[in-house]
Amino acid sequence: MNEILIIIASLLVIVFVITTIMIYAFLKERNVKLESFVFIRIFIFKYVSKYKTITKNETGKIGYLYYLWIISINLALLCIVLSLILK
Repeated sequence: MNEILIIIASLLVIVFVITTIMIYAFLKERNVKLESFVFIRIFIFKYVSKYKTITKNETGKIGYLYYLWIISINLALLCIVLSLILK
């Protein structure tokens, strides 16, 4: 059971990283002033907030990448905690 939870958590972390890169690319297309890609881990919360604001202003709804980003990292953390509890 632990192996399955670890595999699911790993896949969710991959989704989280890909979503982070997609949010960065989205903001870059909109010519938002961004720091270097090297510092993405430091500024990701700021970038996600900008993404949320821009998509809300453009479409009236928050973009799907925001929800995918939030859900993937939370589910990954949940899988890791469950794995530790079931160990």
